[in-house]
Amino acid sequence: MDQLRSLRVFVRVIDEGSFAGAARALDLAPAVVTRAVAELEEHLGARLLQRTTRRMALTETGETYLEHARRILLELDEADAAASTASTVPAGMVRVVVPPAFAVHQLAKHLPAFRSRYPQVSLELAAPGPVDAVDDAADVSILSIAQQSLQGDFVARRLACSHFIACAAPAYLARRGRPKQPADLAQHDGVLPAVKAVRHELTLFRTDGTARTATLPAPTPALSTSHIDTIFAAAIAGLGIAALPSFVAEDALRAGALERVLPDWRGLTLTLYAAMPTRKHVPARTRAFVDFLLETFGGKPEDPWLTSVR
Repeated sequence: MDQLRSLRVFVRVIDEGSFAGAARALDLAPAVVTRAVAELEEHLGARLLQRTTRRMALTETGETYLEHARRILLELDEADAAASTASTVPAGMVRVVVPPAFAVHQLAKHLPAFRSRYPQVSLELAAPGPVDAVDDAADVSILSIAQQSLQGDFVARRLACSHFIACAAPAYLARRGRPKQPADLAQHDGVLPAVKAVRHELTLFRTDGTARTATLPAPTPALSTSHIDTIFAAAIAGLGIAALPSFVAEDALRAGALERVLPDWRGLTLTLYAAMPTRKHVPARTRAFVDFLLETFGGKPEDPWLTSVR
């Protein structure tokens, strides 16, 4: 027996005043309506309706059961409406996992525009460190991927690419000189990410679209750390020439707090993605946030931050 269906039939029989009226309202055969109520009574072990050839009346048990049935169906309809609204109207909480540097230097400054567009959506951000895998507990994970390929069962939308670039404070460059070619970096203090890719050698790529590269022995850095914002702060303070993702350096380059070093060359490329654990039944609030990220950062295999400071 489909108890929920029988509940609906039973309530409709009462509302219509007859089995025949309920059958017409529900577009069911009269025998189906009669059988649904009979199965419900058999399931309960109690008679809900007194029926004669001329009239139909609720039993005392039927009156009590009808009250509960109406409340159950009302709550169910309200739950259905709430779930349907959640899938069509952006509202509620979106849980986001994001690399700290991207949260600080990019995401935060765009959130007022998102909030203005979707005032009923709130964000809960977690920035535990580098994010290269989807967090199943989050609605959206903003991934920062270098050379490895995406792996796992999830949906990912590319937001943009960001090149590592060499930057330094103008005061440092005025004091130590400006490198003219990649080999000149060996004469400078480096502020570098503490990753395997730069421990033994540095590989630089031309920014003019040619395939030319320059591979140099990695200098002994003045500072090496996995914390990108510490590299950024040290560069601003004039410690040395830093390797920074363009999305971190963008505002400082525009403001003149940092200066691009060897602008014809760049380092490794990060690809940024907005990833979700599944594409099934994605709430409108999550779709709205991901679409906003794509609109804001372009969604192309290009570096929008370098373009903005040229």
